[in-house]
Amino acid sequence: MIAEAAGGTSPEAADRLTADRLVADLVTRARNGDERAWAALVERYAPMIWAICREHRLGDADAQDVGQSVWLHLVDRLDHVRDPAALPGWLATTARRECARVLRRTRRTHAAGYVPDAGEIPDEHSDAAEQEVLAAERRAALRTAVSDLPPCCQRLIAALTVDPPLPYAEISDRLGLPVGSIGPTRARCLERLRRHPAIAALITEAGEGDG
Repeated sequence: MIAEAAGGTSPEAADRLTADRLVADLVTRARNGDERAWAALVERYAPMIWAICREHRLGDADAQDVGQSVWLHLVDRLDHVRDPAALPGWLATTARRECARVLRRTRRTHAAGYVPDAGEIPDEHSDAAEQEVLAAERRAALRTAVSDLPPCCQRLIAALTVDPPLPYAEISDRLGLPVGSIGPTRARCLERLRRHPAIAALITEAGEGDG
């Protein structure tokens, strides 16, 4: 204790500070289009997302769906990350929410076909029900937007968001793209995704809700 007080910072605190600075640097570089920084973020946190999926006992297909959704959420929010050091917690929270949604969707699929009328839903559950509807609409909009991208963009986004992450060299071999062109191509594909009417409408709605 005396040594820590004299030094001012414990080794654990120093390690956390170093990690926070590294993540902040990666986020800043990825925001500026650095494909290596994006790949480093995926490599750093994809195992955590995969582990959360396993905690929720998801199968491989559902886990990949969750991972893709989490990374696409980050792509959409990357320019708005105010505290890069909080990114791990944000990713974990987003992954758990996506896992919960997948599990609810699975339960609904296996349940009886009865769908209650809106008036039958108790008031205390109405907000949660509305949030589930909105989440389903967001997922549907995202799937629609991705399906309308050129096949090359669909394949690239799928390769970049798979869990566990693929090295750029493997993506290059699979898609026939030079490693150096993956980042610029990703940026163009994501820009097309943001301009899609379904995604643009969601962004507009989110902005109005924040205001």
